[in-house]
Amino acid sequence: MIQRAAQSAYETATAEENIAENKYDTLSLEASYLATGQARRMEEIRQARSAYLQLTLRDYDPERGIQVSNLVWLEDEDGRRQWLFLGPEAAGLKIGEGDGLVTVITPRSPLGQQLLGKVEEDELDLVVGNGRQVLAIISVR
Repeated sequence: MIQRAAQSAYETATAEENIAENKYDTLSLEASYLATGQARRMEEIRQARSAYLQLTLRDYDPERGIQVSNLVWLEDEDGRRQWLFLGPEAAGLKIGEGDGLVTVITPRSPLGQQLLGKVEEDELDLVVGNGRQVLAIISVR
């Protein structure tokens, strides 16, 4: 779908009837920006897919702590809990819904960096905006 959209935007950008007639006629320029962005996104998706196809899922090992491919259950100071999957790519992807919602994060994020090597019952101290947030690791799978 993204590939078709990128191709369509490219065709719009290069179509003879869309050549700018004056400096205010920006349809072709806008379409070329769109095509470039869509092509970049398509490449990101390809890379993420490749990373997940090569990913070896590992069981949680308390001796090694949290690693890429672990599912982590966190709780904040207000008792709100969330599931996070520490993956190699696709940060921000949400899978499931309600209490079963899992958000993908990567080791490149501040939270992902702090999770690496931690074990159940450890706490994380994150700087969020102008404040701090403490998260407890409830469970790891």
